[in-house]
Amino acid sequence: MRAIDIIARKRDGMALNAEEIDFFVQGFTRGTIPDYQAAAWLMTIFLRNMDRQETIDLTMAMARSGKQLDLKDISSFVVDKHSTGGVGDKTTLVVAPLVAAAGVSVGKMSGRGLGFTGGTLDKLESIPGFRSDLTEDEFRGQLASIGIVVSGQSSDLAPADGRLYSLRDATATVGSLPLIASSIMSKKIAAGANGIVLDVKVGQGAFMRTEEDALALASLMVAIGKRVGRKVRAVISDMNQPLGNAIGNALELKEALDTLHGRGPDDFRRHCLTVAGQMLQLAGRALDGAEAETLLADLIRSRQALQKFREWIAAQHGELEPVDDPELLPAARFQREIPAPRTGFVAGLNAREVGLTSMLLGGGRAKKGDAIDHGVGIVLQAKVGDHVIEGNPLLIIHANDEAKLAGARQRLLSAYEWSDEEVSPLLLLHQMVS
Repeated sequence: MRAIDIIARKRDGMALNAEEIDFFVQGFTRGTIPDYQAAAWLMTIFLRNMDRQETIDLTMAMARSGKQLDLKDISSFVVDKHSTGGVGDKTTLVVAPLVAAAGVSVGKMSGRGLGFTGGTLDKLESIPGFRSDLTEDEFRGQLASIGIVVSGQSSDLAPADGRLYSLRDATATVGSLPLIASSIMSKKIAAGANGIVLDVKVGQGAFMRTEEDALALASLMVAIGKRVGRKVRAVISDMNQPLGNAIGNALELKEALDTLHGRGPDDFRRHCLTVAGQMLQLAGRALDGAEAETLLADLIRSRQALQKFREWIAAQHGELEPVDDPELLPAARFQREIPAPRTGFVAGLNAREVGLTSMLLGGGRAKKGDAIDHGVGIVLQAKVGDHVIEGNPLLIIHANDEAKLAGARQRLLSAYEWSDEEVSPLLLLHQMVS
């Protein structure tokens, strides 16, 4: 079998079999297939697509390219969640302790932010001392002892994905549906969870800009999970404006803590209850959404979810003082309130522009390896559907640089659309795929 023949078959529109796909993935991972042939192969997939079976075979080949965790000796059922990336999406910070407090084990490998989307690990590392670089033994031990662990992606889990993703980024092949689905699902399958809830974002601030694309991706990932014996559900949720009010690492952590205290923005709280409810149903802890929501609301009200959050942070060596007093979290030197430029209803708020602005303030990375400023970001005071009076607060910018603050002000004001007529709030949940 030769790499060039496999490239030619896909170039000519033929379906590849499992053996051919596995040969190519393992060869590229080991270094016997060079970058230039892998780049050509990725472009043939981008242009010719893959059918569902090819995508499943690609996913499993990538999962087999390294170590696969087996967590059956720790828990009979472990759940995980994955978001396809959004702005203000701090959902894991609330959902993970909520589900763990309900008695369901949560074992999750998370990533860092890149571009306009934030990363869960960056938010958690706003807490001094928090460790995300856990070994496999530490990951397993913490899951066994307290039922919750969120760690950085291990380099020996699905290593083919890391190598292929870097090449996709350099060859303009990131936006291929089978490549996106196999990238996400190979890591989730290798990480050992029995049940996976996928939060597929759609809209201006998402990689999937249309409902059709989001549904296609969600359906494909659910089908992959089903074929390999995992329980998988997908939530297609709105990302035409940021989720919640806070954008920026420490600011989002504060909002998550506020939500665990029973407060927090209504849209973010409802979204967390939806995702957590789906995880409980996959694990058999709740029969339906209504039962799950009642249980989860009780866990928030009783502070059991908050206590689980504290256990989780302490187990990963994070300091608890900033958890108990969020004012001790990193903060920016300048906090500038920006007034509304006019009276009217907010008709639109471009999530992508808000996320990019937070990145330019220092809260995100333009490229891998960039330093993160945990204290900067944006807190929204008005979102789509809200009525605002000229001169009243529209948003607050948290910055450590006056010039960046001025640039952020102009960019954020241009992200808003206005109407003199009443505007309906955006639909939060578009649909479920199971």
